[in-house]
Amino acid sequence: ADAYIVQSGCANVNDMCMELFILINACKTASAQRVVSVLPYFPYSKQSKQKRRGAIPAKLIATMLKVAGVTHVITMDLHHMQMQGFFDVPVDNVRASPLLIQFIKETVPDYSRCVIVAKNAGASKRAALIAKRLRAEFALIFGEQTRFAETLSEERLGSTEQSAASTEVAGEDPELAAGQDEDSYGTTVIGNVEDRVCILVDDLIDTAHPFVLAADLLKRSRAKKILLLATHGLFSGTALEDFESSCIDRIAVTNTIPQTEHQARCSKLQVIDCSAVLAETIRRIHNNESVVNLYNEAD
Repeated sequence: ADAYIVQSGCANVNDMCMELFILINACKTASAQRVVSVLPYFPYSKQSKQKRRGAIPAKLIATMLKVAGVTHVITMDLHHMQMQGFFDVPVDNVRASPLLIQFIKETVPDYSRCVIVAKNAGASKRAALIAKRLRAEFALIFGEQTRFAETLSEERLGSTEQSAASTEVAGEDPELAAGQDEDSYGTTVIGNVEDRVCILVDDLIDTAHPFVLAADLLKRSRAKKILLLATHGLFSGTALEDFESSCIDRIAVTNTIPQTEHQARCSKLQVIDCSAVLAETIRRIHNNESVVNLYNEAD
């Protein structure tokens, strides 16, 4: 028989990973024909790039899943599409964009006049796709986001000391320069947001800081209302309290991560149920049907 193990990368993530590896190995030992790991949120997905000479935890998790005995992985909206190359087994990266689009259609009046906003260049592809599906306008918050790449290049060309010295000459802290690639923020809005409903779109909400700064910039650009949509809601540290006191009017995330406790801490938070999409994906894989058609039907 086939075994499907559902476990999301949340709460005590290291305990969760160990439990998952043990369950996979137990199913393999019990002669399961296929062992499919269903990870709505893939653990350590933000740590999928090598910074300086550090480890790549997301690659390590993918390797350990294979060693434990998994034969197939189902997940939702990997932080980087290139992460699929970490796996030696088939991976179905389920898209949450149809759910976000449906939420916008149901909750935003006259949604075709809203503006879909990407807080940085990394979120632009996802935001542009949703804008195209809604036939809405697209805006991008633009700023300097290349410091990490420059620092990494300098480090590979020279010694660590030389790299640190070069960033210090430029007036930047080396550690700050290395950590601003994804959470960096801009100072200019490319696109017209005046008197429009703006919807910030991203795949993951961890800390509130970059989103709050983006919302403040949109408000200064005379945006009428600001919504924040994402697939995964981690809400680390004081993120929920920061959102509660921010100018963001509403936040919506899927339940790839349990949100009951988070909702109790933030009145602006709404949850989009993704269980039906994952269940349909499991059904199709179990019956050897195409998963690609799932997106064609949604579109």
